[in-house]
Amino acid sequence: MTIGQSTGSGRFGTGVVPVAVPTAVMASVGLWGVDRGGMWGDESVTFLVARRTVPQIWRLLHDVDAVHGLYYLLMHAVLTVHPGEVVLRLPSVCAATATAGLVAALGVRLAGPRVGLWAGLLYAITPMTGHYAQEGRSYALVAAGVAGATLLLLRAVDAATARAWWPYGTVVALTCLLHELAVLALCAHAVTLAALRVPRRAWSGWGGAAGVAVLLLLPLVWVSRGQAGQVAWLATPGWDEAGRVLRHFSPGRAGVVFWAALALLAVGLLERRPAAVALPLLLLPPGMLLTVSQVRPLFHERYVFYALAGAPLLVAAGAGRVAGRLERALCEGRRARTGGRRARALLGVAGVVTLLAAFVHQLPDHRRDRSAAHRPDNLAAVSAFAVRQVRPGDPVLFLPSVGRLAALAYPKGFRQARDIALREPAPRSGTLWGLEATPGELRRRLAAVDRVWVVAEPYALKPRWSPADPVERTKLAVLEAEFTVREQHVREGVVLRLHVRKPPRGKGEPPGAATTARRPASRPESP
Repeated sequence: MTIGQSTGSGRFGTGVVPVAVPTAVMASVGLWGVDRGGMWGDESVTFLVARRTVPQIWRLLHDVDAVHGLYYLLMHAVLTVHPGEVVLRLPSVCAATATAGLVAALGVRLAGPRVGLWAGLLYAITPMTGHYAQEGRSYALVAAGVAGATLLLLRAVDAATARAWWPYGTVVALTCLLHELAVLALCAHAVTLAALRVPRRAWSGWGGAAGVAVLLLLPLVWVSRGQAGQVAWLATPGWDEAGRVLRHFSPGRAGVVFWAALALLAVGLLERRPAAVALPLLLLPPGMLLTVSQVRPLFHERYVFYALAGAPLLVAAGAGRVAGRLERALCEGRRARTGGRRARALLGVAGVVTLLAAFVHQLPDHRRDRSAAHRPDNLAAVSAFAVRQVRPGDPVLFLPSVGRLAALAYPKGFRQARDIALREPAPRSGTLWGLEATPGELRRRLAAVDRVWVVAEPYALKPRWSPADPVERTKLAVLEAEFTVREQHVREGVVLRLHVRKPPRGKGEPPGAATTARRPASRPESP
């Protein structure tokens, strides 16, 4: 029994147009503004790790970031061609382009060419898709892998041969190795098979492919469990987080576009085959991760970004159902055949025009996303500011040590400065941002200087921040006891402070003045 094939017919349905158009649109959206300049923190980690040698990358993965190991090795090959910000993002652009085509192909297979075209276009114009299409991280590639695996799942069920499951299993395994939380897509695929009521032979083929993928993933899970401290910053998600995911998965985050998409999605649930594929993919990975995160916080929307593909499929299926009703109403009469062709053409054009209007409505979101200032931090701007402020030979202290990313990604601003806490550089030490001096050695180094520039994350300057690392505690203690703030600047989410040594009490400063000087300067508005 064939359960995946579309009932659509005609040259349009068998051609490449429903897939090619969304692919071209997604490529255009992805390339628009990809040269925005300025890597943010996570992108800089990709850039720095991928430029290390393969043995250095392998050493790093034993202690940190094993979950991104395959992606770093891939990007090592890419950046060998040309190490630059645009090249860093091009794999994500290509992956998002492929995903739009795969979503369209799924729509064609499940509900016909018109639904496929609309689903692919909806995916391409969603702001969240454009965001991850231009980020030098693995999430767009994972989304492409899950969409490809979903299409291969349907083809394997239709083929009804053991050999047909090999491509599915291979793509699933590679996708899970790119990011282990992609394994949740297997649960969605299992629900899809149950909803489609596939025969026992299909279950056997899927079980074998999924089992091999999970076995290959187990070593990565074992290693990454020991590196769980990397996600210790994640908080327990609440209903607000679920609502945020709902808005971000929509082609419009608010207003008429959001509510229209939500209404069409509800109508799409009435279409059995699209709903059987899209609904589990849309709900299960985010829902399962949100549930697990109530006990052990692991949730971030980027970890389940691949689930977004289910939303445009359901919205397009709902639009297709509404269009079908309108088509039948327009085709009543003696010239049903001629009227049917005209009605289909009219409704197809109307759908594309509606999608264009939705894209225009969301244009401000797309434009903001293409600004470097819209990302959490812009390390290039921090380095450029340091060029103007830091004098040759000035000591620089990074608080916490992750702040060293600005100097590593954009060394120009800190080339003549002295990293006063650094003991061993990052590549040689097998760490992300280098090994720092012991608390005792750091105290001796700071005792020898009268001024020091502090590059700090904003949270590190809050009174309630209490780091577990004794080196970070030493930085805070020495700055509080022995230095006072002379200047403070905020650049792109990073604070730069010039600290100068307090004069000895009784020599030019009354006792109360030292206490006043220890108060942190008020934070100015970021430009």
